[in-house]
Formats: sequence, structure tokens, C-alpha cells
Amino acid sequence: MAETSDTQDTGLPEALRFQSPSPLVDIGANLTHESFARDLPATLQRAREAGVETLILTGTDLAHAEKAAELASEQDGLFATAGLHPHAASEWSAALEAGMRDLQRRPEVVAVGECGLDFNRNFSTPAEQERALEAQLGLAAESGLPVFLHERDAGERLAEILHAWRDDISRAVVHCFTGERRTLHRYRDLDLHIGLTGWLCDERRGHHLRDLLSDIPLERLMVETDCPYLLPRNLPAKLKGRRHEPALLPWIVREIAHWRGNSEAEMATATTTTAQRFFDLEAQATPTRPSKEGY
Repeated sequence: MAETSDTQDTGLPEALRFQSPSPLVDIGANLTHESFARDLPATLQRAREAGVETLILTGTDLAHAEKAAELASEQDGLFATAGLHPHAASEWSAALEAGMRDLQRRPEVVAVGECGLDFNRNFSTPAEQERALEAQLGLAAESGLPVFLHERDAGERLAEILHAWRDDISRAVVHCFTGERRTLHRYRDLDLHIGLTGWLCDERRGHHLRDLLSDIPLERLMVETDCPYLLPRNLPAKLKGRRHEPALLPWIVREIAHWRGNSEAEMATATTTTAQRFFDLEAQATPTRPSKEGY
């Protein structure tokens, strides 16, 4: 999560209407954020027009996870995660754990998270963050769901914790990766997936990621907006209100493809294939998919 303005213009300038050469999966969209309340249908329509056909709605606490799951249950192409963000880790309780477990049994919920460690702000203490993370890794081991991870300024400690759990959890992605090469290679050694956002489009802090792209295997790379946060700073037109949205994901894919040396079509196809496999989306989209009640 990051900051965003509460004011926004609905719609995109023509210069920002990019269309992906093949369908994309946005693995991290905070569409339960209040800034989407008045134009969510139009936002989803713009996403589809841009080729972003599948969106994973991020659940960062029980209320937002419930709302994300509800939205996902109502519309094709939407799925949800359910977890507690490290900023709110101090709220973890037995009752909250029970609520998350119930949500994670719903067929539209495809990952545990957003959970992890954030030692940059420490809105919850490191001890509280580790306690909530360990509990949620336990839920992932119990359910078999992949884990949707947040990490900032905590790469070494997160890798240590994940090393102890790696044989128990199925798959894990460090979403919105912003770290350095050493951290990336520790995650690779743990066979983790990496999610990239518009952070690499930010000349103030994200350019170092361009040099790391070749170190991320295509079969471990996924893309996301993390909207309404992290609007790319190098867009070819100004966006009134500065609210990011899924329709801009093709721009991020374009940037990654350019700096990695792939075509946009190759990058789109590879990241979508990886996301479908990681979240088991084809099975989740099957009307007769089994219930998770037995977990």
C-alpha cells in the first residue's frame, strides 16, 4: 500500500489508452479502495478494453478482504486475496484468524495475503508483524493456497522466516518488489515469484530495478498495478487526480519488456501464463470447481 489522492478524474486521456497485445492479469489491484467507489464499473470496463482481463483484488484486512471476495463472486475475471497487511498486524487475534480462514475457503479467494513485513514504517511493531505473518503462513499451509507477500526494508528477516516455512507452503509471490539484487537472489533461492509494479517507472527510486530484470526468470515474473497507488511517473500524459488503475497495466508491461529486452507480446503472454498457473486460475474459473470446505 501507499498514499494516493482522494480526488480523481474518471476516465483516461487518449494518450493513456494502451491496449495489451494479449490478455493480462493484474495480480494486485486495491479496487476496494474508496477512490473507486463512484466509478468501479467504468474502471473495470477500461481495464477490459486495455486487455487486462483478469484482476486479483487485494484483501489487506478482514473488511477489505470480505469486500474483495464479494466483488469477485459477482463478476467474471475477478478474484481475491484474504489477509492482514503488516501495517495492521497489531490487530491479529484468534477471531480475526477464524474470519480469514472462513474467507480463504471461498472459491473466489485464490491467495493468503496481503501479509508480510514492513520495517520501513513499523505501524505495527516488528514482533507483531512476525506473529501475524507466521499465523498466516500457517493458514496457507493448512489451505494449500499460495501466499501474497508484502516486504519493505525487511528482506533478510522475511527470507529467514520463509526458509523455515518453505516446505509447508505451496507458492509465494513477493508483490511490488522494490529491493536490491542481494534480496532478489535470496528470494530466487527460495523459489519465490516476483511481482513488479510501476515502481520501476519512478526516476527517484525505482531505476535500479531495470538492472535486475534479467535476473528474474520469466516463469517467476508477474505484473501488477497496486492501484490506486504507484501511478507510473513516466506516463506520456498527465492524469488528473493521480489515481492509478488497472487499464494502465499495459504501460508497465511495456516498460518491463523494453528494459528486459523482450517484446511486449512475449512479456504479456509469459506473465499471464505464470499468473494463471500461480493462482490456479483455470481451475478457479471452472463452474464445477471443488469447494475448499474440506481443507
